[in-house]
Amino acid sequence: MTITIRPLETSDEADWRRLWTAYLDFYGTTTTEEVYATTFARLLGHVLYDPCGLLAVRDGQIVGLVHYLQHRHCWRSENVVHLQDLFADPAVRGQGVGRKLIEAVYAAADDAGCPSVYWMTQEFNYTGRQLYDRIGSKTPFIKYQR
Repeated sequence: MTITIRPLETSDEADWRRLWTAYLDFYGTTTTEEVYATTFARLLGHVLYDPCGLLAVRDGQIVGLVHYLQHRHCWRSENVVHLQDLFADPAVRGQGVGRKLIEAVYAAADDAGCPSVYWMTQEFNYTGRQLYDRIGSKTPFIKYQR
């Protein structure tokens, strides 16, 4: 099995929507058509500080996605990268898709001169956390929001 990671393209919208919808379902949430359209356009826009999107492809099928964005940070002179969304189709979990997507974000961050990549997950995401514990370092921060 060969997994290829590539940038999101306009022609990928249906597969992207399928995977992002499944990702949102996993976290028990939904969003509006306006957010789908806006997010997809931003992912394709290549504007600094807008999110970027990568896809995992196996045997010609799109099986995973990752969204990430670069932003400024008050504790560093360099920008940092926030890995915002990561999803692998359940049929391919445990086969390296998530790892390859995270490693591709690491490479993009390195290319942009960003020394730090961070992300969050919910406590109940036990399968994802098994990977994250191997490929990243858990921090002691707790998230709050309005």
